[in-house]
Amino acid sequence: MPRPAGVVTEPVSEAAAAPPVHLDAFGPNGPYRARNRMTVPDVTGAPLAELSIVPPLFVQRGIAALRSADPLPPEQRAEALERAGRLFATATVGGLDPDSYRHLVSRCSGLPISVVRAATGIVAEAAQQASATVLQARPQAAAGQWRDPSTRAGAAVWTRRGNVFAVHAAGNHPGVHALWLEALALGYRVIVRPSRREPFTPHRLVAALREAGFADDHVALTATDHTVADSVIAGADLSLVYGGDDVVRKYGGHNTVLPQGPGRAKILLTGADWRTHLDVIVDSVADEGGTACINATAVLVEGGAAEAAAVADALADRLAAIPSLPPQDRDAVLPVQPLAAARAVEAYLLRSARGATAHLGGDGIVDDLGDGSAVLRPAVFRLDRADAPQTGVELGFPCVWVAPWTRADGIAPLRESLVLTVITDDEQLVERLVDEPTISNVYVGDHPTYWMRPGLPHDRYLAEFLMRTKTVLRD
Repeated sequence: MPRPAGVVTEPVSEAAAAPPVHLDAFGPNGPYRARNRMTVPDVTGAPLAELSIVPPLFVQRGIAALRSADPLPPEQRAEALERAGRLFATATVGGLDPDSYRHLVSRCSGLPISVVRAATGIVAEAAQQASATVLQARPQAAAGQWRDPSTRAGAAVWTRRGNVFAVHAAGNHPGVHALWLEALALGYRVIVRPSRREPFTPHRLVAALREAGFADDHVALTATDHTVADSVIAGADLSLVYGGDDVVRKYGGHNTVLPQGPGRAKILLTGADWRTHLDVIVDSVADEGGTACINATAVLVEGGAAEAAAVADALADRLAAIPSLPPQDRDAVLPVQPLAAARAVEAYLLRSARGATAHLGGDGIVDDLGDGSAVLRPAVFRLDRADAPQTGVELGFPCVWVAPWTRADGIAPLRESLVLTVITDDEQLVERLVDEPTISNVYVGDHPTYWMRPGLPHDRYLAEFLMRTKTVLRD
């Protein structure tokens, strides 16, 4: 498999090469180093950090303190968020400078260092723009506070649905932490339960927020074991929970919990020469190392098996050329996992691919780096129909299912998509796709599935979940 002879890594400060760092909890009385600590390893198994695991009483007291605290005034919240974004991206926070932070995240998550670097900018920008971003979701007729002059004649006022917001964070990508900052902008007090897979980003972000002006009883970080995890959600007013289909099933019926599950982003190619769009298809599959919920999972091609096979062949040729490199190499593109975990992913993929035609990865996707870790190489499989169940199999590396699609198939195979890029000149088809409730975002034309911009909804506006309108009439 492609692998250059030399490995070139980003410059790393002494802090990144130091003994394991302590990732303390952040409670209402400041940092807390628990007796119960978990070792956070890198992808080779070497220890990187000691993460404090807090007991139930710590969680209960933390939530109680957040609930009784008054939020900062809106202007001060905006200023503090802007400062926090700058600190997160450029300053030494929690004893780690930006280079050390990025190196640690890359080593523990297996994400390419270039992805971590880009995500640092995404989170910083989200913090700096959060107070403006949330206003995009406010109903035009609603005032922002009850003191607005319009309430003297009676007006709708945009208000919080609660006061304490809990986040069960994901560890697949640092960028997930850009979203919950909007809750702080709206005056919520926030408690974050970090992922054990990658706790460095939420730890750094909460430390930056506190340094920027948010009080200890405004934002908290509490790593817990699984027996305590549900108490975080139970104690909060509203919660954001990341996970797989099991999480969506568990919390899907709760009006106080917003589950964030698999994205299952797709591309539909109709009525055009797909060869002129190959770059955007490849990028949609492989950008971010294929780890994000907005990476393309399936490509549906109008026509028969021969056309789908041609697309699959072209994708396989391009993806096969990506080199296998350690995550901290500045040229790395593909994600890395501990060898045993990579083997488990490979076994699941090959079980899922039974009955499909392999164009890449049919003999396996694990490339052992020889240090206890392995690169997850790309995979391309072709299916014989658009509604094959494999199109819903989403994995954390560049893995794509290619299938033929006809007008008779309709939009059913395209449902349940976080993003759908459709390359077509059929405006009636586009209208049906935009109207489909289970497709969150529709990109028409040569736009990759990972395209995002601050101020636009990802999986609807978070503020749609956090806020409500009520009528206020005053003398």
